[in-house]
Amino acid sequence: MASNGTAYLLLDVAGTPCALPRAAVAEVLPLADLHAPPAAGGWLTGFLNLGGTPVPVIDLASLLGVRAAPSPAGLYAHLVLLRGEAVAYCVDRAADLVTVPETAIRPAGEAGTLNGCVAAELVLGERLVHALAPQRLLTAQERARVAAHARVAAERLAALPEPA
Repeated sequence: MASNGTAYLLLDVAGTPCALPRAAVAEVLPLADLHAPPAAGGWLTGFLNLGGTPVPVIDLASLLGVRAAPSPAGLYAHLVLLRGEAVAYCVDRAADLVTVPETAIRPAGEAGTLNGCVAAELVLGERLVHALAPQRLLTAQERARVAAHARVAAERLAALPEPA
C-alpha cells in the first residue's frame, strides 16, 4: 500500500508548534525525576536513569531560544527519546501523532533557524508547524560535550553500591 504522507509527532515547545518525524522518535515518556549534577546547566537539564543508563535530557525550548532559561516542567511535560541517539528532549507537551500529506509539507530554508534545524513547514489547517530535523538540533561540538557529561554521569552511577 502506498504512503499517503509522513507521520509526525506534534509538540508544544513553549507555545511554539513543532514536530518531529515519527521515524526519529523511539519513545515518549512522562516527565520523570531527573538527576541534575552541578555541571549540568543551560539547556542540559539533567539525566534520566533509563535502566541504569544516564540519558541526557535537553530542554528543547531553551535550546531553540524560544524560552530564555529552562523553567519548571508543566503538568503535561514529556520526554521525547530519539531513535539511534542517547538523548531525550523535554517538551511542554507531546500533543498528537498525525500523518501529513506530502502536499502539506513545504521545505524550509536553513537561514534563520538554529543550526538549520527546521527542515520543513507543515500546513495543518490554519496552523503552520515547524518540522524539526533531529540530526541538526545539536551541533557536533554540543553533541561531544553532552556525551562527555553523560560519560561522567555513567561513571558516578557505576560508583554507587547496588541497593540492598
